[in-house]
Amino acid sequence: MTLPQHLVPTLDGVRPGDPVTVEGDEAHHAVVVRRLRVGERLLLTDGLGLVATGEVTATAKRAFTVSVTAVEDHPRPRPSVTVVQALPKGERGELAVEVLTEIGVARVVPWAAARSVAVWKGERATRSHAKWQATAREAAKQARRAWHPEVLPLAATDEVAGLVAAADVAVVLHEDATEPLGALALPADGELVVVVGPEGGLTEEEVATFVEHGAVAVRLGAEVLRTSTAGVAAVAALLSRTPRWGG
Repeated sequence: MTLPQHLVPTLDGVRPGDPVTVEGDEAHHAVVVRRLRVGERLLLTDGLGLVATGEVTATAKRAFTVSVTAVEDHPRPRPSVTVVQALPKGERGELAVEVLTEIGVARVVPWAAARSVAVWKGERATRSHAKWQATAREAAKQARRAWHPEVLPLAATDEVAGLVAAADVAVVLHEDATEPLGALALPADGELVVVVGPEGGLTEEEVATFVEHGAVAVRLGAEVLRTSTAGVAAVAALLSRTPRWGG
């Protein structure tokens, strides 16, 4: 059974034999909700590549201490994948973030597409962005990721175009595209960007803008996927053809 993972601010300088104390909400959930006990083994990570294995030596309501037995420094997964996710309605945004995190994306970028039903403004934008960040954090721990993903601030179309232009390979998922996703040549390294449109679909102007900046409009197949699941399907198809998944 894979050991549970907990997030800590830093593991810099930590060596086998060192004690690490976890505090705050992270510790409270582990001790009070999950009923963490002295003697249990677990993983600690800073979400930036360092993962420590250790044994719990002490617990309190909002803290626990781990004696570290091993530390691993994991390289950042390559190629790196960024998914631009148009804002979906309801809780589908958190679903998209969850599955994209589980599959290993490096960044999720919420995007205010022209036909997005949801609107992030003011206090709602702050709350929604925080929800996406919390969802990514918990999903990364569940997936035992050494590198946790970033959830960037809400992007406008011109900012997405900039991300597309900077990528080594960028694709826009579009049901009317003629180019199949599997026909693309992929680098073993570099930056991949996948743009996922909203429930109402992409506008012709949006597709044209991204293509002008270097993206390729692609289709996944005959089926039309929901915006909350299209991204994970596309990323899985891409990763299967890279060294990350043995491609």
